[in-house]
Amino acid sequence: MGEVNYPSEEILNPSKLQRKDYDHIILWMLANNESCEWSNFEQKPVEIPISTLSRHFTRLILKGYIEKYSRGQYRITPDGEMRFHQLSKGKTKRILSYPSEVILKRGRNYSDWILWMVYNNGFCKRSIFLEEPFSINQSSLSKSLSFLIQKGFIIKENKRYIITQSGKLEYSRILQKYNLDRQAILEEERKRIDEITTKTSQFFNKFKITDDHVKFRFLNNVLKLDYSKVDTILKEEEDFHKILLFLSINHPHFYPDYLSFEDFSRFYKIKKRILDFWVNEIVESDLYNLKFFKLDISPNKHYYFHSNEKLEKILRAITEEHIVANNYLEKFGRSGSIDSIIEDILEEICETIFNEHFKESLREFLPGYIKYLAYKIEIKEELKETYDKLEGIIWQNMADIMLSQNSETLESQYEERIKEIDKEISENPNNYELYNSKIRILLYFNQYNDVLIVLEKMRALFPEKEIDIMIKKAYALKKDKNIELGLKIIEELLEKYPRDNSLLNYKAYWLSYLGKKREALGILRRLTESEPKKGIYYDTYGEILITFKEYDKAIKQFKKAIEIDPKEWFIYQTYLKIGICYSTLENIELAIENLKKGKELTSKITSDIESKNKWLAIAELFLAEIEEQEELVLSNQ
Repeated sequence: MGEVNYPSEEILNPSKLQRKDYDHIILWMLANNESCEWSNFEQKPVEIPISTLSRHFTRLILKGYIEKYSRGQYRITPDGEMRFHQLSKGKTKRILSYPSEVILKRGRNYSDWILWMVYNNGFCKRSIFLEEPFSINQSSLSKSLSFLIQKGFIIKENKRYIITQSGKLEYSRILQKYNLDRQAILEEERKRIDEITTKTSQFFNKFKITDDHVKFRFLNNVLKLDYSKVDTILKEEEDFHKILLFLSINHPHFYPDYLSFEDFSRFYKIKKRILDFWVNEIVESDLYNLKFFKLDISPNKHYYFHSNEKLEKILRAITEEHIVANNYLEKFGRSGSIDSIIEDILEEICETIFNEHFKESLREFLPGYIKYLAYKIEIKEELKETYDKLEGIIWQNMADIMLSQNSETLESQYEERIKEIDKEISENPNNYELYNSKIRILLYFNQYNDVLIVLEKMRALFPEKEIDIMIKKAYALKKDKNIELGLKIIEELLEKYPRDNSLLNYKAYWLSYLGKKREALGILRRLTESEPKKGIYYDTYGEILITFKEYDKAIKQFKKAIEIDPKEWFIYQTYLKIGICYSTLENIELAIENLKKGKELTSKITSDIESKNKWLAIAELFLAEIEEQEELVLSNQ
């Protein structure tokens, strides 16, 4: 074999925001050489760790992209050539896209121009903004770049400016300032869709997905649910797409068609435990800023839809109209109970947007949905117009009705548990922990409006517990996707209690939820310097570093937390998080060691069973995946 051709430095060592694409590196080597030996991938400049190399080779061989044609010799297949070209798209030099005249002529909005460029081009160098069509002077450019970096909207890396997740949110917000015509808006949306077209087209072709309705729902979910948020735990993006496909297929629109967890996992070759875990995380938890609703037709048959899609918008409009109409007509002698309102809603929605067979499921669903709508109205910061104020009063009354009326439609598992706890509270009204138990139950069943009501009562009864109560309120708001309002609560507490460092710890979390890396890490840096003997601050530091994919740095902070407070309540989580970091860095031996240690400690936890079970499930997911990968490596040797 002659001289070996190697990929460029940009492919071998991408920016810190990007993970190495080992599939692309391997396929590049095989596409640009007649064949390669195993040792070519172990040696400089490639230097892929042996366990990582084994896993990727096994997967590429199973997918038919490469073949082993003689001992220690590998070459690329025709399918592998196609896959290589797909992966190479976007990694070659591109022609830059520029903002439309509408944006450029609006004024010298330099920050908007910079965000537009880094969003639509992946990254930009400083010199781009000194040239036409921008021609920003050096001083103004420095100020604008510094401002965007301070805000956490962009970062500078290797003389390139890259947009952050927080910056992407800000980009979407600033577009609303401009008077873009319909075509321009469609063009912006098209660009977002183009980012995922290659992957989704390949996914649709591979799994023979031809139904346009399924394709649309899948694309809608992919655009709203970012894989990078879960890639630390869910290693394969294709598995993430399969999970979104499951949610897209099992939509009320397709009734009576349904694909069960078992059948889907078998047909689409995804582990059922992975499918179960992630569907539950997306639908039931606050993982994403998108509210999902579930309709249970039977114990083993569930359909899903989410907020602000067509079905939910129509359901909301019909529900709101019936609620408001009932309140108006009460003035003329009509006396509609909540049961009769729900029956009226059911009659209309089962004639228009839902199949009749959903009626019983919807009868159980609607009380909680009405509470959800009442809560969304209640947390509006400002109701400016007269109608808005009237609407707020109506929905506040509705929340009270929903809480107080003894109706068969409201009987559910959580209410039985609430009745039990309420009885205990009536016997011990000054027992703070009983109220906390009630809060945990309400949060578990997503009864956020009820949570706020109980918290206000607690605040009146236990003024000395104000910080704890208001943090719980911020958490409830976060669970219901209102992170900004939760952060505002924490900042108000800090104004009142400026020396309470635990509040700064909470603020760091809330800033990280909003993607504000620099501000969040800055707080943790100051906390660990001012209180170096507090292990919890190092643990938080590590957790936020994981959020921003800085795994090596996270491990160092977690180890400090264990060294300082080895017997603290959170340490079982710390070991598991170290295991996750090592797994992501593909240091399998240390990943297994820490995951098993964390699992052992987690099994001994006797309180907070919900958190215990979730962490155990995460540990099992990682350990099972490592075991499967090791089996594949052995079979390939």
